[in-house]
Amino acid sequence: MTDTRTTPNLLAPATVGGLRLANRLVMAPMTRNRATAEGVPTALMATYYAQRATAGLIVAEAATPNAVGRTYPNTTGVHDGAQVAGWRRVTEAVRAAGGGPMFLQIQHGGRVGHPDTSGHTPLAPSPIALPELLHTPAGKRPAPVPREMTPHDIGATVADFAAAARNAVAAGFDGVEVHSANGYLLHQFLSPNTNHRTDAWGGGVANRIRFTVAVTEAVAAAIGPRRTGLRISPGRAVNGIDEGDDTGALYPALVSALAGHGLAYLHVGFAEPGSAVYRDIREQWPGALIANPLLPADRLPADGGRHAAELLLAAGADLIALGRPFLANPDLVARLRTGAPVNPVRDRYLMYVGGATGYTDYPFHPPVA
Repeated sequence: MTDTRTTPNLLAPATVGGLRLANRLVMAPMTRNRATAEGVPTALMATYYAQRATAGLIVAEAATPNAVGRTYPNTTGVHDGAQVAGWRRVTEAVRAAGGGPMFLQIQHGGRVGHPDTSGHTPLAPSPIALPELLHTPAGKRPAPVPREMTPHDIGATVADFAAAARNAVAAGFDGVEVHSANGYLLHQFLSPNTNHRTDAWGGGVANRIRFTVAVTEAVAAAIGPRRTGLRISPGRAVNGIDEGDDTGALYPALVSALAGHGLAYLHVGFAEPGSAVYRDIREQWPGALIANPLLPADRLPADGGRHAAELLLAAGADLIALGRPFLANPDLVARLRTGAPVNPVRDRYLMYVGGATGYTDYPFHPPVA
């Protein structure tokens, strides 16, 4: 099936899950490590998101649905009262700044976690350690061998995602994004090199997509499908993931399994508009498609990613998620509208350390008095 729709303007309004967006720019979820040691969002985080309130949709950074799912120090959760109250301050700040809808990404790290950070032995589909060092409060440490999840663990984790989604709505979010990408737990179930199970949750493609489908269905049942999005990253070799030759079969099967559920959107990370898997996903997905372009790792394009965004719109995406351009340019929407130059990302180290530097101190254009 050939997509014959007219390419939308990046700055034109859009509707997602019944929500009206002022433009088609999505602030992508980006872990910034500014929460407290207990995973509670801070006042500084509220300032950060409020600065970026002109995005058509903000997808806030990954929050864990339980303690064992925590990945790195000073990342957020959404499984206790203090965390929910902290997120409520964030959503209120964005609305006070005139912002539009906000979703919260819910992420379980799976094997990407350490007892020094979470207080728990990580859980994963199979007892296969991440082949990388992990950041912990005590510095970089080898990743431990995770405990293989039992059927009870799987059911409890599905329930935790649903409860976290309800907490997110209670915190003022319009919906949640289920994170099945970038090598975290759901992606670990999808990938053959991290899922060696021989039960109903492993083996062939139909079994390996089952956990992502179960989590997504549970979240949709808890808060409604129009409040539920899903993120995937086909073929993305990150956090030790290697899908091998399965990518071309894995994602069409997953998309087909969820296509009739009426979800708010599907978010494809690091999308390549010319790839066969991207074309297959667009052809199969009946609803809103958010695409996140793969930008150069060492710099921001001079146009703030606009050209890459427009290529994806022409390839059938409905909205475009940008990460680092929003990180360095709180007023990215205005800069793209006027053609103003964009701020470069400063020292990458500043992405993941606490404090305002490299976080809330990027200048506006023209400078805000």
